[in-house]
Amino acid sequence: MTDRARRPFGKMPDGQVIEQVTLRGGGMVAQVLTLGAIVQDLRMAGVDHPLVLGADTAAPYLDKMRFFGAIVGRFANRIAGGAFDLDAQSYRIAPNCAGGHALHGGPVGSSQQLWDITAQSTDSVTLQLHMPDGDMGFPGNLRVVATLSLPATGTLEVHIQATTDHATPCSFAHHGYFILDDTGNLAQHSLQIRADHYLPVDDTLIPTGKIEPVANSAFDYRTARGLQGQALDHNFCLSMKKMPLRPVALLRSTATGLAMRMDSTEPGLQVYTASQFPVTGLPGLGQRRYGPFAGVALEAQAWPDSPNRPDFPSAILRPHQQYQQTTRYIFFDAQTPVPALPTNSGN
Repeated sequence: MTDRARRPFGKMPDGQVIEQVTLRGGGMVAQVLTLGAIVQDLRMAGVDHPLVLGADTAAPYLDKMRFFGAIVGRFANRIAGGAFDLDAQSYRIAPNCAGGHALHGGPVGSSQQLWDITAQSTDSVTLQLHMPDGDMGFPGNLRVVATLSLPATGTLEVHIQATTDHATPCSFAHHGYFILDDTGNLAQHSLQIRADHYLPVDDTLIPTGKIEPVANSAFDYRTARGLQGQALDHNFCLSMKKMPLRPVALLRSTATGLAMRMDSTEPGLQVYTASQFPVTGLPGLGQRRYGPFAGVALEAQAWPDSPNRPDFPSAILRPHQQYQQTTRYIFFDAQTPVPALPTNSGN
């Protein structure tokens, strides 16, 4: 690697340096930060705008953009009341969102920590994070290893592994916000999701416990639907367990003809259309401002609040097990045919 492939990007509040790594491969360029294993920028040859939402400096990632492009965990999404029972023990997780719930691992989850680079090549970087026993209230020393790579034409791959010395909830997600045109919103985007069911939520976005069919509802994305004005922040039930890597969603923009297919091993897909972004906007790449519906987060993960829902797919990692997740985002230009998303749910 040349010196240009790795440079200082900013500093943590305690003065530690945040580094930025440049990856190149498959006609793509990705900028990855050691803070949160964040994909700070993603570009495709022949496309003159970013494919993700991000910031040009470190400060927003330590404030209102703390989840943008990051690997979030140790438990992605929400745990109701920041509390759960496991093996006859009760645990309290530091709350950090409306309703007193724990979101994305608590106030200082994996998105707010510095990861160590353990391997690096032209098109790949591997980062490691140790989350100690009791961190944010979670049990167990958890070692997380994430490899972000550009392994094939138009492809960003995120592979995550984790091990623990004590049973603990474990579900990580790449929290990238995607945008396939430069209009500043999702008005000309459509989304298709390979899911027959979704999770209804209460007014604090905690699942009610019901698993509802998408048929005859506003959540039926089995065929592509426009995203204009669609305020989604819901889990789509892809399967009842982890699966071999398979296509799960397809995003398109009619403004550019670009498309992105998402493949994942995970049982859940949280879709958030950024409806709650501030109207005044957040500071974006190249002096852009990100207001409501500026992009869509497609987060492959366990189902939310599963530590409190024994009927949901289990997200408990035990010492004799290894957590593994693979998610790929595959981009197609306007001239390249896009393979059709399978119509069956893939359960």
